[in-house]
Amino acid sequence: MKYRFARAAGKALLLASSFGLPLSGVPLSANAQSAAGHPEWPGKGQLFVGTCYQPIDRTPEQVRQDVATMKAAGFNMVRMGDLSWDSFEPEEGHFTFEWFDGVIAQMHAVGIRVIVDIPGQPAPIWLHKAYPGVDIVNQDGVRVNAASRYWDNISDPDYRRLAKRLAEKMMQRYAKNPAVIAIGYDNEIGNGQLSYSQADRDRFVAWLEKKYGSIEALNEAWATQRWSRRINSWDQVDLPYGSGPGPNERYLDLRRYWSDDAIGALRDLEAVRKKYAPNLPTASNFWPTAWSKGFNYLRSWDEVSTYGAQGFYPGDPMGAAFEVMMNRAGHDTPVWFNEFTAGGGGYYGTPGRSRMWAYFGLLYYSQTFLAWTFNSHLGGEEQALFGLIDHDDRRSWKLDEFGQIAREFKQLRTLGFPRDRAPEIAIHYSFETNWLTNPPPGPNTMKEYFKGSYGEQVKAAFAPLFRDNIDAAVIDVGHEPLGRYKLVVLSGAYLIDKQIAEAVRSYVAKGGTVIMTGYSAKVDETGKWFATPLPGRLTDVFGLRTNEFYRSEQPLKFMFDGEMRTGTDNYYEMLELNTAKPLASFDNTPKASPAIAINKFGKGQAIYLATAAQPGFIGPLIRSLYDKLGLVRGPITPEGVVARAVDGRVLYVNTNRTPVHVSFAGTKTGVLTHKTYSGKIDLAPFGVELLQ
Repeated sequence: MKYRFARAAGKALLLASSFGLPLSGVPLSANAQSAAGHPEWPGKGQLFVGTCYQPIDRTPEQVRQDVATMKAAGFNMVRMGDLSWDSFEPEEGHFTFEWFDGVIAQMHAVGIRVIVDIPGQPAPIWLHKAYPGVDIVNQDGVRVNAASRYWDNISDPDYRRLAKRLAEKMMQRYAKNPAVIAIGYDNEIGNGQLSYSQADRDRFVAWLEKKYGSIEALNEAWATQRWSRRINSWDQVDLPYGSGPGPNERYLDLRRYWSDDAIGALRDLEAVRKKYAPNLPTASNFWPTAWSKGFNYLRSWDEVSTYGAQGFYPGDPMGAAFEVMMNRAGHDTPVWFNEFTAGGGGYYGTPGRSRMWAYFGLLYYSQTFLAWTFNSHLGGEEQALFGLIDHDDRRSWKLDEFGQIAREFKQLRTLGFPRDRAPEIAIHYSFETNWLTNPPPGPNTMKEYFKGSYGEQVKAAFAPLFRDNIDAAVIDVGHEPLGRYKLVVLSGAYLIDKQIAEAVRSYVAKGGTVIMTGYSAKVDETGKWFATPLPGRLTDVFGLRTNEFYRSEQPLKFMFDGEMRTGTDNYYEMLELNTAKPLASFDNTPKASPAIAINKFGKGQAIYLATAAQPGFIGPLIRSLYDKLGLVRGPITPEGVVARAVDGRVLYVNTNRTPVHVSFAGTKTGVLTHKTYSGKIDLAPFGVELLQ
């Protein structure tokens, strides 16, 4: 995984254009990467198993052996080209593609399809030396060498120009190649470092000018009257510190700016694809949640991707499921694991683990599983990361395991995989709320109020659905149509902008059901608290006011659905009900107040939980709505076993390191083992079975 500079007249427009921002009056096309109208692109009945491959590390003879090994294992896809810019362009303007042509030809000869990854990062050393604007300048004003990958300033115009030229050359060359199945953009974009050069400051100011239009609007948005920080001209604007200190409003805009930077780079590449390779979809290994930069993927996915693709390195199963569903976002297409767990950094691997996670991926809409990596690296930062082939070129047991996955998935692709059933529940996730509730160090009361983790609060709402084997989309409510969902949950939704508020209002008015929890709707899109009754912009929808809050000295308790419920977070809000009706009241707070309230609004209902999302409360509340909303639980399984019904069969995946007993009705046959099971099955550690 500070400065004040003058600018020439008209520079703002020029910078905004080169930065990849839309100009006024020029609408962005939605669903730029949609698979609609492309039945030839990968879809139902196709599964891909293979590996990431970097032939730059291999001799011609090793490449021949590697391709033969992949064919023997049953692989049908590889991903190549990433991290290799200077192998395609060793000197500026001098391109060498012949070596890559030969590797692709060998893959095609044995029936292996290729994702061609446009290697926009890391930038070559020659580019850094020729164009110092590509270097990162830290917030202390010190220029740093490209000592590690992704230390590239991708907002620099020279970087953008040369990255786009490389993409043009590669797409022109490979768009019609029969082996090529998709294009990838900039491996792990979202990773990298913030930069503080003069040019970065100028681009940031140009971004602000476009966003706010006037100094007066900027001062209002940034609350500059506080602590004597008024700005009198654009020349007085500094780049906010990414590592603190600074007020919330400026920090939020800093993160938005760098998010737009990444999205702008992707739009550049998308424009190239539209021109030279419109016949190919995109499946890029993005890293929007990277702590260092990241980008707002949930408000841009439909501009830059055909398939939600990612590097899948799972930890706990629930967190892994949440990550995959966030990556899927609003796509109707399957998920691709462009990098998939095999071994790892300092970890040789565990037999059966990759196979288990591959089947887990099948449950969560995945279609493509590419091991990272084929050959263990002899040098560089990842020389202790262990792939399918050992450092001495000996085939490890992991290769055989991926071969088993390939054989089994060849059968499963005719049995309803990849899955395509649309989720009926949506969980809201906001990159902006996550940025805002994780401010940099410095004098700031944010963490004194918003205690804990926003991400964990959202996962707490996802957890009961995960446990009940129910699909749940993870989306930004302000970006997606909500009509397809029977239930929408906003957990800890601290920032409510106009788009989110309008989406919730319209959805409930038309008959939808929304749950919102404490900590929600406190600030607007600028990051400032609403100067209105809370929840801001949604008081009438929920029929209550939430301004008053406290922290209990004892675990919160309330009676709900016939049982006493006990919480783990002591934060609670005093709900002042207007049109809302109480569903439960806190049992042990100094002053009695509703714990859950429901409000009829239009044709729908809005439910408010007056505390943070936590297992003892949010789970029972969500489950109480299943029958009312026509939501059906998935297969009943013991802890650690995930399952889904697919075309009349049930796929069980044991994520535990211990054997597990699973009960079911009747007699069934195992598709994978061909064994007959009556009323029960004993799944081995990491065991899987598809019963029919």
